[in-house]
Amino acid sequence: MIEVKNVTKKYGSFFAVRNINFEIKEGEIVGFLGRNGAGKTTTMNMITGLIEPTSGQILVGGYDVDKKPKNVKKQIGYMPEDTPLYPDLTVKEFVTYMADLKMIPRKEKKAAIEKAIKSTGLELVQNNLTKILSRGYKQRVSMAGAIVGDPKILILDEPTVGLDPKQVVEIRELIKSFRKDHTVILSSHILSEISQICEKIIIIDKGEIVAVDTPENLEKASVKNQVINITIEEPEKNKIYEIKDQISKIKQIDFVVENEDGSSEYQIVVQDNEDIRKEISTTCAKLNIIILEMKRKEASLEDAFITMIQDRKEYSQKEIKKIQYNKEIQELREEKENKKMKKEQKKKEKEEKKAEKKAKKSNSDEKKKESKNNDKGGNK
Repeated sequence: MIEVKNVTKKYGSFFAVRNINFEIKEGEIVGFLGRNGAGKTTTMNMITGLIEPTSGQILVGGYDVDKKPKNVKKQIGYMPEDTPLYPDLTVKEFVTYMADLKMIPRKEKKAAIEKAIKSTGLELVQNNLTKILSRGYKQRVSMAGAIVGDPKILILDEPTVGLDPKQVVEIRELIKSFRKDHTVILSSHILSEISQICEKIIIIDKGEIVAVDTPENLEKASVKNQVINITIEEPEKNKIYEIKDQISKIKQIDFVVENEDGSSEYQIVVQDNEDIRKEISTTCAKLNIIILEMKRKEASLEDAFITMIQDRKEYSQKEIKKIQYNKEIQELREEKENKKMKKEQKKKEKEEKKAEKKAKKSNSDEKKKESKNNDKGGNK
């Protein structure tokens, strides 16, 4: 459905995105995850055709964004960040205006507008001016403008930013409802939102793609050590540290906090993912330590995100230009080598054809000679 191949976008000497590659299949809900300024919006704007990449290729539904922009834009519904609406238009007028921009045929337009308004829950406010709506309803209006005409692809840039918790849940459920009929690309820096809505995540940082995978796989990959949170009562203080000597798989024990009721909370770090809670329970009983609560800490998308971006090297623009230059030189060398190989291949094929033609001619001459000899013998 969407293919992004070796795409780079520069503003002057600044690289907004650099050599990014990914694919999005039909019917997927994909999350773009990254810090502010990571390159999420730039990438989305290039997919929609709002801005052109400096280099590389973007295909949407088989069409090149640069060469066939109209064919691409027919397939896309775009909801930009900050809900840019016309304040003096009513909800219905705005959605109608978006339908006109998309050149929806007149006989289909009325039904398309009604469907978009109904799908986004705007029936009761469709005759209200957009400027008097709450932030949540404005987001819905912007989304209605994106989905009118049922485009195959929906691109939603920070759709829940600035909303209260109730509005966030409503918009989240609305996006999930699009799964059946649309491919959805959702940009956000809110980790919980991405993990609850998306089935695939693209992590982008400093203009580069860091990872492309499911939320579950990213979470698992981030877990290097198992962590067990435990709340205990211990007659003798610091007795808990003795279990480390008796259970070899415990890597370390860290004190967290002492509660008002006198209980203490600790984190136990285990070397692998094996569940050793029974061993901990048995050992604590021997040491007269009362366990009030014990649970394994679950991996989260936040852990995965932090793990992947925290140790990434910060390149200066000068270093990036050098890396890009070396990459272009390498590509030119590879292109030159490929041309050389193709030339040699053509030469080889030409020689083979020449040899084949020569062999055929030789066989033909032999047959003619043999036929001539036979004719002479018959005449005698």
